Amino acid sequence: MSDYPHLFAPLDLGHVTLPNRVLMGSMHTGLEETGDWDRVAAFYGARAAGGVGLMVTGGMAPNREGGVFPGAAGLFSPTDIANHRRVTDRVHAEGGRIAMQILHAGRYAYSPECVAPSPIKSPISPFPPRELDADGIEKQIADIVTAAARAREAGYDGVEVMGSEGYFLNQFLATHTNKRLDRWGGSYENRMRLPLEVMTRVREAVGPDFIVIYRLSMIDLIPGGSTWDEVVTLARAMETAGASILNTGIGWHEARVPTIATSVPRGAFAWVTRKLMGEVSIPVITSNRINTPDVAEQVLADGCADMVSMARPFLADPDFVAKARAGRPRDIAPCIACNQACLDHTFSGKLTTCLVNPRACHETELTYPPTVTPRQIAVIGAGPAGMTAAMVAAGRGHEVTLWERDTRLGGQLNMARKVPGKEEFHGLVDWFTTMLDHPRITLKLGTEATVDDLREFDEVIVATGVRPRDPQIPGQETALGYIDVLRDEAEVGDSVAIVGAGGIGFDTARYLAGPSETTDLGEWLHHWGVADPDDHRGGLAPDGPAPDPAPRQITLLQRKPGRPGKGLGKTTGWIHRAELKLRGVAMQGGMRYAGITPAGLEVETEAGAQLIPADTVILCAGQESERGLADALEAEGIAFHVIGGADLAAELDAKRAIDQGARLAARL
Repeated sequence: MSDYPHLFAPLDLGHVTLPNRVLMGSMHTGLEETGDWDRVAAFYGARAAGGVGLMVTGGMAPNREGGVFPGAAGLFSPTDIANHRRVTDRVHAEGGRIAMQILHAGRYAYSPECVAPSPIKSPISPFPPRELDADGIEKQIADIVTAAARAREAGYDGVEVMGSEGYFLNQFLATHTNKRLDRWGGSYENRMRLPLEVMTRVREAVGPDFIVIYRLSMIDLIPGGSTWDEVVTLARAMETAGASILNTGIGWHEARVPTIATSVPRGAFAWVTRKLMGEVSIPVITSNRINTPDVAEQVLADGCADMVSMARPFLADPDFVAKARAGRPRDIAPCIACNQACLDHTFSGKLTTCLVNPRACHETELTYPPTVTPRQIAVIGAGPAGMTAAMVAAGRGHEVTLWERDTRLGGQLNMARKVPGKEEFHGLVDWFTTMLDHPRITLKLGTEATVDDLREFDEVIVATGVRPRDPQIPGQETALGYIDVLRDEAEVGDSVAIVGAGGIGFDTARYLAGPSETTDLGEWLHHWGVADPDDHRGGLAPDGPAPDPAPRQITLLQRKPGRPGKGLGKTTGWIHRAELKLRGVAMQGGMRYAGITPAGLEVETEAGAQLIPADTVILCAGQESERGLADALEAEGIAFHVIGGADLAAELDAKRAIDQGARLAARL
């Protein structure tokens, strides 16, 4: 019997039966926009081979004005159809099924051609939309229907009509964005007319034997969002209009509530989907922060949904389903919801990949073929770079010896996982530990490698990481370093000044600002002001977020003028800033550090000298590469490679470190 009986139960959709209850949710990867369709096919083919029940592509634009950005991919010509056919053929050859998401961005389109129900500019786009007239609305409906018909022609098994996250169809539903007084606005019957017309005509165009998913916003998390009665009304109408499945959307992109970042509890919104169960007879899919087979199984067993959607976990590991089915969940590379290589890339116009799995979206150019000439490889340093290099090299057939002066694996990850809201890093370290338990890897923990240890190896990889940078502030001998704090090796006072507002500074401030809510869903919902949409429109508590204040006074400082945290992740930086602000942490930029005294931190600003009172001053002033061993090897004429923080210390970047380790090991 399977360890996950609910997850691996077939799902009958009438004309087709899915082999399991796992949907690979839509992700914008940027692959289709590269024009390299072999690469697109390889990406989806790998996930199909991994056994996922159904996949949904990234959003395909139904027309130019509806594209998320200029040049967004779609099905605009016979050539486009032929290219997409290469993808669907590959998926079907691997035994998989795939639906194409049709996404009209509306006012979220990053283009001066954007259109919307009303001319209200989005806070996340610089372009005010043009209000559609009756003919313009008809054109948008017709273009979406045409895209669905072309998807069938291109060999897709279905389409997903994107009606959530604040995109075009969702914009018609909410009074927040729909101020019309004609038949497309006003009453809810009028506001839902457009998405309902789209669904009705899409079903007519594709016929009965084609999967049509409607992505419905279950909780908008914005002022003026839908009520729960409106959500249920729309769900029932969509079933009547021909939807095969209802998928869950959580929160608009402009919402000020985190929905998929690592600090969001696992399965945080499954309770919302559960409220819809029994209101419709078609399957309901739940989504957001479901990243292990155990969480997915529990969500299904609890009756929260008929199917689970996981998107980024399939970036981290295309074989997620196959490994779960085989009873090997510990071997699944975990999605840690960091956003660094997926959503941050997407919203920066870069190709998506994955911090944990650099091969994601690079399947055709980053490969790990078995070696024909096994070599003896020494890796020094068991942080992200060194562990990845050892794992990939051993997987290819090399013999690896991995040194680590600490008594445990993980390097800087062991400090990251101490930070409230970063609990997913525990799973990442556990996964590396599992993968490094390999017959071709010899671990030497608690051991510092010497030059003499390394002379006889065929390849030497130096991954010795970083050390804190010396900020040279007078009186700093009385200050603490971030390592002392994050390792609980020093006592911290009731008032704290933190020198440096990069990633480490923010992590240290959060560590000192109170316990995590990530492992307590009720506390997390209260903290961010999320309410039952049955009680409050849009799911926002009327009094807003209600965080616990920090247990000490904290001031976070940086040398650069401007807003601290500006260089944090594009899609998560606002969360880190909001989290600290909600807890009362003061943040100041434009500081020159004059000295540290028993009274606190003396600084100079444009306004003059100032004392930041503090019982404790903590130094988070950056890092520099730890190159002592590399310099010693160079002096002895021993060839070596340098990766990770030992190569470049600018901000601690696990994404770059893991990528470097993988690519080096792939070519040895």
